[in-house]
Amino acid sequence: MNKIIACCGIDCATCDARTATINNDNALREQTASKWREMYNSADITAETINCTGCRADGVKFAHCFECEIRKCVKSKGYNTCGDCSLLDSCEIVGALLKYVPEGRANLLSLNYD
Repeated sequence: MNKIIACCGIDCATCDARTATINNDNALREQTASKWREMYNSADITAETINCTGCRADGVKFAHCFECEIRKCVKSKGYNTCGDCSLLDSCEIVGALLKYVPEGRANLLSLNYD
């Protein structure tokens, strides 16, 4: 089974936005929007914006993917994820996220592109 890991190390397979998109689950979209709206103090997050197949996948993406500094950096360097970068452990950009998603580093390091 292929891992679905975002540029930053988030496990997309466990992401409610991706699950809601794949299953076309409007109730989960509503729940996720409500949770994220409060968590990120962002009124712009609505059920209609909860659609994502993953920032590295073809298909629809959550609006933040297009402004994500981590994703921009990865793409500008031609990498698949931050795990490809020798600066992973000292990077302030992804480091800020990994404080809240500590499993992200292990996810990044577990990827094998053979």
